[in-house]
Amino acid sequence: MNIRAAVLRAAGAARPYADSGPLSIETVRLDPAGPDEVLVAIRAAGLCHSDLSVIDGNRPRPLPMALGHEAAGVVEAVGAGVADLKPGDRVVMVFMPSCRHCAPCDAGRPALCEPGAAANGKGELLAGGRRLHDEGGDLHHHLGCSAFAEKAVVSRRSLVRVPDDLPFEHAALFGCAVLTGVGAVMNTAAVRAGQSVAVVGLGGVGLASVMGALAAGATPVVAVDLSDKKLALARSFGAVETVNAADPEAVERVHALTGGGADVVLEMAGSARALDAAWRMTRRGGTTVTAGLPPPDAVLPVNIVQLVAEARTLKGSYIGDADPERDVPHYVDLFRAGRLPVDRLLTKTIGLDQINAAFDDLADGRTVRTVVTF
Repeated sequence: MNIRAAVLRAAGAARPYADSGPLSIETVRLDPAGPDEVLVAIRAAGLCHSDLSVIDGNRPRPLPMALGHEAAGVVEAVGAGVADLKPGDRVVMVFMPSCRHCAPCDAGRPALCEPGAAANGKGELLAGGRRLHDEGGDLHHHLGCSAFAEKAVVSRRSLVRVPDDLPFEHAALFGCAVLTGVGAVMNTAAVRAGQSVAVVGLGGVGLASVMGALAAGATPVVAVDLSDKKLALARSFGAVETVNAADPEAVERVHALTGGGADVVLEMAGSARALDAAWRMTRRGGTTVTAGLPPPDAVLPVNIVQLVAEARTLKGSYIGDADPERDVPHYVDLFRAGRLPVDRLLTKTIGLDQINAAFDDLADGRTVRTVVTF
């Protein structure tokens, strides 16, 4: 079948993207769903910094590629072997498919699935190969999803069913921003009620972390960012202290607000400088968690004596150490109970033809989450 999709053919286009048009809206060919695969009609797809980092070249991926990885839609057809989904089901896409039989999956850590990571790196689906084509040959899949498109064929392991009354533009955010941000709080850091938490970087993932910390009962919760607008949004969630990262005494201010440094500091800005600040904001015996994805050559110098003598912990978090089948329904329940106001992350909705200009807004920090709706 033929579908419209946003295709990236070369990384590193000049800004503004509204003029250079790195994403071209093209008619491409999509194969039917194969064994253990599902055809999904996309209804909403969020713009994330992980997409932007492919466009600007900071996260090299095989090209040409149909972008998009944070999405929700409706099942249109299922391939052989798929018995637990049916046409009409509402689903959220997850950007790391889990095979359920490799060592990390067997240990209960599907976010680290080895075949899933290998397939994503090659721009393929979990079963191997590509289902998107143009006149020149195959197009690569973005993180097993390629969701900036009218329809997508994905692995069954890239989908989680959600309630039929969950709005698509909100449902899409659970597949990346919420899984990553809330999961970093609840799974990676295992924040307990009464602990102090600071979040550095208030994009969609960082703001989701603020929500997750509040839902976990953390106090105080301190939000840190360069944008006063995003700091104000964090404050509107309730019980949040804020610090502008441009303040030369930002680290000291976090120490003052938390009585000597936060028990848990989460870095969500995707920068070595931000991670260094997060490390310095963490108290003795505390935990620093990073889910940011800076350029691959970024490094963090760590004082080893401080690491040992202060019994510090530095942890990475990928997709919030999530088990999507377990966590997405739980987070949806928290949203419906009013404890995770995920709808507050949504800045605006757009059509697919507006996507390049929307990435300018994301790059300049003017939006939290813009969602393409179909």
